[in-house]
Amino acid sequence: MMESKDLIRLIYNSIGIMTPFLLAAIGGLFTELAGILNIALEGLILIGAFFSVIFVAFTDSLFYGILLGILASMVVALIFGIVSLYLRANIFVSGLATNLFASGITIVLAFHFFGTKGNIIFKNVPKLPRFSSAFFQKIPIIGDTLVGQNILVYLSWLIVVIAIIIIYKTPYGFRLRGIGLNPGVISSLGFDLRKYRLSAILISGFTCGLAGAFLTIDLGAFVPNVSAGRGWIALVAIYLGNRNPLGIVIASFVFGFAESISNYMQGAVNVPTDFVLAFPYLVTVLAMIFYSIWRHAKEE
Repeated sequence: MMESKDLIRLIYNSIGIMTPFLLAAIGGLFTELAGILNIALEGLILIGAFFSVIFVAFTDSLFYGILLGILASMVVALIFGIVSLYLRANIFVSGLATNLFASGITIVLAFHFFGTKGNIIFKNVPKLPRFSSAFFQKIPIIGDTLVGQNILVYLSWLIVVIAIIIIYKTPYGFRLRGIGLNPGVISSLGFDLRKYRLSAILISGFTCGLAGAFLTIDLGAFVPNVSAGRGWIALVAIYLGNRNPLGIVIASFVFGFAESISNYMQGAVNVPTDFVLAFPYLVTVLAMIFYSIWRHAKEE
């Protein structure tokens, strides 16, 4: 029987685990609203994860390390955007190519600079600061689950707020949504669709760079393919969240909670390890099935 303290711990872990899903999905939302299905999220997370921890280790600075990791992710996003929008490559092919490129280049660079294709462990890497705010502690019931998270968790919440303001309260957001709904109308008004779509891709590069930094800096190591499907799950979160920032927060928490339960089950439940490890992905598949059924029923 799960005790209340175990449930609090599960929720606390879920909030941390959901952060890379949330960051990648919020960035992917901008491209989705602009009419682009951004399947390159997985590769952009991986690039951010690799370069963030390396630059943090080399500079001994969290700020500059994360900043350079974000820039690396945005550079790859820029290349993906130029190839897709200006060279008119198939968006799905270029997205898959971005993912394959990220997976390959991180292994090649790891072998070239560190002599290994496996895990790269950095000693004495600065940890992300954690905050214990009295404000959060005063919140009934859930206060304990909000205290002590690292800075990128709180930053992800701020990014959600900023995304809501940009999407629903600024001319840029109105035009971006208009491009997704009726690009011909926006183009007839004299706006360059490619520039808006490229800017959305760059935003996804920024948020995915942060998501990657979250995965590796506290770990103090880079593990090949550490993104582990999070970019794909972030895509699912966009649709389960009904292409709405607040909906994405809820969907990301569901996936974070599923992974948190998976981690809990490994030590508490006598079930095959393969099933436990596959549990978050099973939840993802089931969520998409139920979402498809719901959308089909709604259209009828």
